[in-house]
Amino acid sequence: MRIDLHAHSTASDGTDTPAELVRNAAAAGLDVVALTDHDTTRGHAEAVAALPEGLTLVAGAELSCRLGGISMHLLAYLFDPSEPELLAERELIRDDRVPRARSMVAKLQGLGVPVTWEQVARIAGDGSVGRPHIASALVELGVVDSVSDAFGGDWLADGGRVYVPRHETDPFEAIRLVKAAGGVTVFAHPAAVKRGRTVPETAIAELATAGLDGIEVDHMDHEPATRARLRGLAAELGLLTTGSSDYHGSRKTCVLGEYTTDPEVYGEITRRATGAFPVPGTGGA
Repeated sequence: MRIDLHAHSTASDGTDTPAELVRNAAAAGLDVVALTDHDTTRGHAEAVAALPEGLTLVAGAELSCRLGGISMHLLAYLFDPSEPELLAERELIRDDRVPRARSMVAKLQGLGVPVTWEQVARIAGDGSVGRPHIASALVELGVVDSVSDAFGGDWLADGGRVYVPRHETDPFEAIRLVKAAGGVTVFAHPAAVKRGRTVPETAIAELATAGLDGIEVDHMDHEPATRARLRGLAAELGLLTTGSSDYHGSRKTCVLGEYTTDPEVYGEITRRATGAFPVPGTGGA
């Protein structure tokens, strides 16, 4: 089995619609794909409706968290999307996205960058607007060469010239909320130092004690030595280890199935989940 447990659609900051995502996942030879848009489950219904035969969909979300002043992302799988507490927290995070993005656009304009809110809104479309959409606007304008460059310290990264903080969930609370909704939690790209500061490994141990299920080890932002270290840490803490592409369509260079999750780990995730179940494809629309 080829299993990719981290992918994004136009429901957040990917460039594939949910329907395109599942069709592309099947074309890439995947058996299982997880749709994990940022702080939203809005794309799940479309993905299920288009799910090709032979592909299984894992419904999830990537939750925006902050610990000790450091941003981190928590992948949540197979939770009940209608559970009131978790739903309210996701809505609180999403509601803060537009004013935050507008503030960053204003900061860019103050630096003489001719970006407009209309341009960013066009790029975001129906998705939850965020920094990747602003990064794409900077690429369009020729200010930077790539989305990755826009996340450098000079621009959108934490502490960058146009960075604006927003509401992010305490990860210990996020774990509690996801567990209460019957879901499973995995710390996304925990050592992605290219993105900015990362939480210390002592904090990962504390999160494990609080109920964290796993860490994403095999990821494009982790060097081989980092993966080996994280795998050892996971074994020490009794955490599951996953591998994923973090696919965003054409917005990033990663491809579906670039990194995958062991079938036994996937099986354990599905065994632990009680809020929802993987959906097998029946041919799609």
